[in-house]
Amino acid sequence: MRLFHVSDLHFGQEDCEALDWFAREVAQEKPDAVICTGDLTMRGTRREFAAAREWLKGLGVPMLVEPGNHDMPYYNNPIGRLLWPYRHYDALRAELSTELTFPDVEIVSLRTITRFQFRIDQSKGHISGDRLERALARVSLHMAKPLCLVACHHPLIEADTHSKASTRGGKRALAALARAGADAVLSGHVHDAFDKTVELDGNTIRMIGAGTLSERVRTTAPSYNQLNWSRETGLLVTNRVHG
Repeated sequence: MRLFHVSDLHFGQEDCEALDWFAREVAQEKPDAVICTGDLTMRGTRREFAAAREWLKGLGVPMLVEPGNHDMPYYNNPIGRLLWPYRHYDALRAELSTELTFPDVEIVSLRTITRFQFRIDQSKGHISGDRLERALARVSLHMAKPLCLVACHHPLIEADTHSKASTRGGKRALAALARAGADAVLSGHVHDAFDKTVELDGNTIRMIGAGTLSERVRTTAPSYNQLNWSRETGLLVTNRVHG
């Protein structure tokens, strides 16, 4: 099984050459699915979501699309952010995103964004108890499968990258997912790739981060992750860099 993990497209400040390169990679290698872990847009506008929808649809493969903090109305639209924060994302999800379930592999969603937090930086991660319980229930339901991946936008704990996620409830969530049998958590947000194995309460779990396909690079060029799985080799992750 082959999966492509991409994140932080940021339509509105996208890197067109990187997007074209990724689309060619999909067309040539024909992955079983694409997992996009959020920040499809820059300011969550209708126009940006329309561009993201057209590009994603053109990939022509099954996909799971998670929302990022940039996929809500921007801070200059507080009413929209509070009253209908996921309107454009939900429309895109209904058209393009699907639950990804395979005989040996399960991919579980965990939303790490919220319309409002009691802190200054609203871009950081936040996990509610209800969302975590839903994710844990699905992990437990498919625990017989040899590989269970969790997809979210923010890294649940820091991964030694230039940018930080500061996810509230993240360490608790990561420990609970590890206890439930999840093998790895896929995320984005920090715009740099990473692959880190952590141990919490005697359980191990991998944190795998994708870079960005936008102009908003940090320490590395635009990139995505290729995930290859088989019972013989386990999960192999390759970070593929544009240029």
